[in-house]
Amino acid sequence: MTWKAPLRDMQFVLQHWLRADQAWAQLPAYADVDLDLAAQVLEEAARFCEQVLAPLNSSGDRQGCQMEGGEVRTPDGFPAAYRAYVDGGWPSLACAPALGGQGLPLVLEAALQEMLFGSNHGWAMYTGIAHGAYLCLKAHASAELQARYLPGIVSGATLPTMCLTEPQAGSDLSLLRCRAVPLGDGGDGGYAVSGNKLFISGGEHDLTRDILHLVLARLPDAPPGNRGLSLLLVPKWLEDGQRNTLYCDGLEHKLGIRGSATCALRLEGARGWLIGQPHGGLAAMFVMMNSARLHVGLQGLGHAEAAWQQARDYALERRQMSAPGRAKGGAQGADPIHLHPAMRRVLLELRVRTEGMRALAYWTAQWLDIADAAVEPAQRAKAATLAALLTPIVKAAFTEQGFSLASKALQVLGGYGYTQEFAIEQTLRDSRIAMIYEGTNEIQANDLMLRKVLGDGGEGFALLLSELRTEAAADAGAAAAALGSACDTLEAALAKVLSMTAGDPEFPYRAAGDFLQLCATVLQAFAWARSARCIQALPVGAAQRREKQESVGFFLGYLLPDLDRQVAAIDAAATPLPFIAESF
Repeated sequence: MTWKAPLRDMQFVLQHWLRADQAWAQLPAYADVDLDLAAQVLEEAARFCEQVLAPLNSSGDRQGCQMEGGEVRTPDGFPAAYRAYVDGGWPSLACAPALGGQGLPLVLEAALQEMLFGSNHGWAMYTGIAHGAYLCLKAHASAELQARYLPGIVSGATLPTMCLTEPQAGSDLSLLRCRAVPLGDGGDGGYAVSGNKLFISGGEHDLTRDILHLVLARLPDAPPGNRGLSLLLVPKWLEDGQRNTLYCDGLEHKLGIRGSATCALRLEGARGWLIGQPHGGLAAMFVMMNSARLHVGLQGLGHAEAAWQQARDYALERRQMSAPGRAKGGAQGADPIHLHPAMRRVLLELRVRTEGMRALAYWTAQWLDIADAAVEPAQRAKAATLAALLTPIVKAAFTEQGFSLASKALQVLGGYGYTQEFAIEQTLRDSRIAMIYEGTNEIQANDLMLRKVLGDGGEGFALLLSELRTEAAADAGAAAAALGSACDTLEAALAKVLSMTAGDPEFPYRAAGDFLQLCATVLQAFAWARSARCIQALPVGAAQRREKQESVGFFLGYLLPDLDRQVAAIDAAATPLPFIAESF
C-alpha cells in the first residue's frame, strides 16, 4: 500500500476554511498555537504514518493476530511501531499540560486520527480509544484513580479498552449481566467484577504490559435497565504485581481490520474500581463514546482518502481504449482511463466527498475545542450543542461514505481491484466495520432524530441552521445560493418531522436514517459554499484554486441533487412499514 498524507488540503482547511489561528487566539488554552506549529505537527504525523504505519498495513492484514495460552501476539512490526508512536509523543497531543500532555487543540488530534486510520486502520484500533478514556477518567474518576492511571494513558505506557458488549447484549445495554460485588466496606477496597465481554478491540495484545479495561457492570443493588449500570476500571495488572483475574478466551476472525485483536474476555472476580457514581456508568461511558464516535467518523474519512488515492493513482497509469472526443488514444492506441468520462465522474466524486468531509470533521473538532476552552459560558454551551448535533452525522454519514467510496474506487481498478495485489480490496473490507461499532449507523440516526432534534423541539437544531444560513449570506455566488436553498429544504423537512410525529410516534424512527443523510448533504453544501468563498484567498492560477473551483461545480451539478431523493424518502416514511413476519 502506498499512502500519502493529504497535507495540502489539511492545511487549506486549517488556514482558510476554519481560520484556525484566529479561533485559537480567542481561546486562552490555545493562544500560543499558530499555523506554523500546526504545520509542523501535521508534517511529523505524516512522516510517521507514511514511513512506519502504511508499510505495515497489508502485511498486518495478511498475518493477523495470533493467540497462544491466552496471550495475543500482534502482527510483525506493530509493537515497534507503537514504541515509535510513544517516543514521538503522540498519545499526549491533546491532553492537558497539568497531566503531562501537550495541550494542543482537538482539531489537530482529529487530523492525526485521520492519518492513523487512513494509513493503517488495524494498528490504529489499539490507540483509537485512548483519548476518550483519558476524557472519561479526567471527568469522572476519583483523584486517587486519576493519579494512579491517567499518567500512563497520557504517556502511552498503558492502553485502555471499552468493554460494553456481551454475547446477549449488543446495542441494548439494558441486557448486560456483568456483575460487580464490593470488596470491603461499601466498595472502598474495590469490586470483584465477573462476566463475559465480547468484541473488545485491543482486549489483549503485546503493545503495552498493562491494559486498562473500562467495564460496564451491575452492582448488587442496581435497578433494572440502563439506569442500573456502573462503570469500573479493571486493570490487567494490579499494583502489587499480580495478574488480575481476567482472561482472553479467543480472537474473532473478521472480514477486515485483521491486525486489530478483537477479543472475547472473561472476568472471574477481577478487581476493579468504580468510575463516577454507582449506577451512573452511562454518563461516564458516554464521555468516551462521544469521542469514539467522532474518531469512527474520521475512520470513514481516512478510508475515503485512501480510496481516492488508490483510484487516482491507478487511473493515471492504466491505459484502455481511446477516450471519447480524442482523435486517437495516444502513442499506444489507448488513453489513461482517467480521461474517460465514466472514470472522471467517479474520481471527482471521490475527491469532492472526501474533501468536504474533511472540512466538516475538523469543524466538528473545532466546536469541541470551543466547548472546552471558551471563556464565555454561553459560547461553550452553544459549541457543545453544535458538537452534539454534528457527532452522529459525522459518525454515520462519513462511515457510509467511506465504504461506498471504497467500493467505487475498487470499480476504477476493475478486476485488479478485486485481488490482493492492490490495496483497495483491503480498504473496502476494513471500512465496513465502521458502520457497525460505537453505535450502529441506525442508532446514530435515532440519536440525532429523537434526542438531538426532537428532544428540545428543534431549538438546538436551529443553532446549526443559523450557522449554515450565515455562510449562505456571506457570499453572492452560486454555491452560497444553493446552500440557502438547501437550508430551506432541510427546514421544511424538519417541520414535516415535527408535525408527523404528533400523530404517529413511529414516524421519526422510519424517517431518521434519511433525515440524517439529508443533514449530511446540506452540510456538504455548507462545506463547498465556504470553500468557494475561501479559495479567493488562494493565488490566481494556483492548481489548488482551480481544483476547488472544479469541485464546487461538480458538487452543485452531480451531488447536491441527492437532496431530492432524501426528501422523497422522508415523505415516503409517512406510510407505515409492514411487519415482515406477517407478510409471509
